[in-house]
Formats: sequence, C-alpha cells, structure tokens
Amino acid sequence: VHDGRSIDYTPSSAVTAGDVVVQADLVGIAKVDIEANRLGALAVEGVFEFPKEAPLAIAAGDKVYWVAANSNVNKTALNNVYVGKAVKAAAEAATTVLVRLDQ
Repeated sequence: VHDGRSIDYTPSSAVTAGDVVVQADLVGIAKVDIEANRLGALAVEGVFEFPKEAPLAIAAGDKVYWVAANSNVNKTALNNVYVGKAVKAAAEAATTVLVRLDQ
C-alpha cells in the first residue's frame, strides 16, 4: 500500500504540526497542520524531539513513554504509551529529548 513511514489520519479537531497523536498503542507525529475532518498524515517512523518530564535524566537507549496528562515523555511504562528509545542522553534539567519512534 505504501512504505509505512507515515499513515493517513483524519482528526475530529484540528491538529498542529508536531503534535503527538496517540491511537491506542500507535504514536504518530503530525507532519503539518491538519484541519478538523480533513485527511492528513502522521509520521510513525523517524527521530523527533519530545517534551520531557523534569527533573529526569534519560540515557541514550532508554525506553520512553508518552504521558498524556502532562503532554510529555518519561521512563514509566505504567498507564503510559510506549513511544520509542532515546537516541541522545538528556540531563535532568533538559526540557526535551530526542526519541526514535518504535512501534
């Protein structure tokens, strides 16, 4: 059907480029702004910068999870959705971390 690096997505409310979209256990990143009820695309492969819980150190290779309530990632699997693995260490004070999406 296609290469699988992105998937079709039609949001019920507008999505801004860079927004994290979670569908059950599938995490995607909006490539561009998508209007409500209009077909767009979500990247499901690649490396993206995510907001990170602070203070929390994340090492390269650590698994990270999306915390919907806080709109950030941390290292806690319980009640959160797996996003992928950090590709670069992030210090406790850092506000973001680079993550390779891993479905």
